[in-house]
Amino acid sequence: MNIHPTAIVEEGAELHPSVRVGPFSIVESGAVIGEGCVIDSNVRIYGPARMGKHNRICHGATIGSEPQDLGYSRDRAKPLSIGDNNHFKEGVNISHGIKEDHGTVIGNNNYFMAFSHVGHDCLVGDNNIFANAATLGGHVEMDHHIFLSGHVAVHQFCRIGAYVMVSGVCGVAQDIPPFALASGSRARFSGLNLVGLRRNGFDQGRRTAIKRAYRLLYGEGPQGVVALHQGLSESPSDDIRHILEFVKASKRGLISKGREG
Repeated sequence: MNIHPTAIVEEGAELHPSVRVGPFSIVESGAVIGEGCVIDSNVRIYGPARMGKHNRICHGATIGSEPQDLGYSRDRAKPLSIGDNNHFKEGVNISHGIKEDHGTVIGNNNYFMAFSHVGHDCLVGDNNIFANAATLGGHVEMDHHIFLSGHVAVHQFCRIGAYVMVSGVCGVAQDIPPFALASGSRARFSGLNLVGLRRNGFDQGRRTAIKRAYRLLYGEGPQGVVALHQGLSESPSDDIRHILEFVKASKRGLISKGREG
C-alpha cells in the first residue's frame, strides 16, 4: 500500500493493498476502498463511503460527506456506494444518504468534472458525464449514458432517462425522458440527442422509430401517452417500450416541448 506520510488513514478504514493515498488526504474509519483506487492530495473520504475498483479521486474532492439537509443527524446516516472505474475531478462533492435505505448509489464508468455535486439519496447509473459544476439535488435518479453540461442544476426527486443530453446553464425541474435533448434556462424538450445516439450505435431505423414516438408523445392535445401506447402496438420496439415505461412512472411530470427565449 502506498500511503503518503502526511495522509491520515483512520483505524477501521479498509483499503485494498494496491490503493494509493496522496499528501494530506484523510480516509475515515468505516470507509472501504477497493483495488487499484488512486486518491490524490487533500481528498477527504468519509466513513459511510464504500468504493469498488479502479476509481480515481482528484485533488480536493470530498466523497461521502454529510448531506446538505437541515434535518440531518449522524444517527440517520445511510451509505454511499460507488462502483468501479469512476473518475472524480478536483473539488467534486458527493453526499452520503439520509432517508433511503440504499443511500446514495453511483454505478460504474462515470466521469465527474470539477466541482460537480451529487446530493443525498441519488441513484446514478453507468457511463454518465457531469460537466463542471453540474449539480443534483437529493433523490435524483439518473439512468445511463447521460451528459449533463456545465452548471446544470437538477431539482430534487427528478428523473433523467438514458442517453439524454442537457445543455449548459439549465435548470431541470421535471423528468426528462430517454433519448431527449433538453435546453433552456428551464429545461424543455428540444429534440433528440442524435449525436449521443449515433455515438452509441443507434442505427437510422432505431433513430427514426424514436423520433416517431416523440412526435406522438409531444403531439397536440392531451393524448400523448395514449398515442404512444398506440405507437407501441404498431411498432413494438424496446426503445418505445422504454420511453413509455419511463413516462408512466413519472411523478413530477415531463419537461414541456419547445425552447425558452
